[in-house]
Amino acid sequence: MMNNDSVTKSIELLELLRTRKTIRNFSRKPIPMDVVVNCIKIAAAAPSGANKQPWHFVVVTDEELKARIRSSSELVEHEFYSQKISDEWKSDLEPLNLSIEKPFLEDAPCLICIFAKKYETDKDGKHKKLYYVNESVGISVGFLIQSLHLCGLSCVSYTPAPMTFLNNILHKPKYFKPFMILAVGYPNDNIEHTHKPKKPIDDVLDFI
Repeated sequence: MMNNDSVTKSIELLELLRTRKTIRNFSRKPIPMDVVVNCIKIAAAAPSGANKQPWHFVVVTDEELKARIRSSSELVEHEFYSQKISDEWKSDLEPLNLSIEKPFLEDAPCLICIFAKKYETDKDGKHKKLYYVNESVGISVGFLIQSLHLCGLSCVSYTPAPMTFLNNILHKPKYFKPFMILAVGYPNDNIEHTHKPKKPIDDVLDFI
């Protein structure tokens, strides 16, 4: 028997999550850090391979650290756009109007730097294996992005490559692999939202 309550809830959730948009122009208005912490707790409750929970989150609000992260990111971006990017990739990015400059890394009141741990160490320093690390951290980040949106905060996921500068700036060991930077805050009041359509559901869903 169909549960009408669950169908109604799924429709409401669909409409709510469809309003999520990636934001690159942030207000400098402070955000409630208790909300950020609670959203990270939700992310840390995500499923993971063998329940090893191979993620680590660093919340950065210090202005000097944010400036260093931006400077290092833009150096990586300059090398990427001048030496590494293919013509096809460049063409795919053109509609997004992206540039080497990343002011959102300083404008957003909060950066959540997410690391994927390659392994763990016990009290004797022995390596302990972790499983499905990237898959697990990816699921956790999905929880985090949706939770921030449901709590009224906006974000942009940012993945300059390589991101090893984060290990140096944030004093993390090499087995902490930088996975993503989430810039989090409120949208700038003057931002103009553009609609970027998603693929029709028939293109991404089969029933067999």
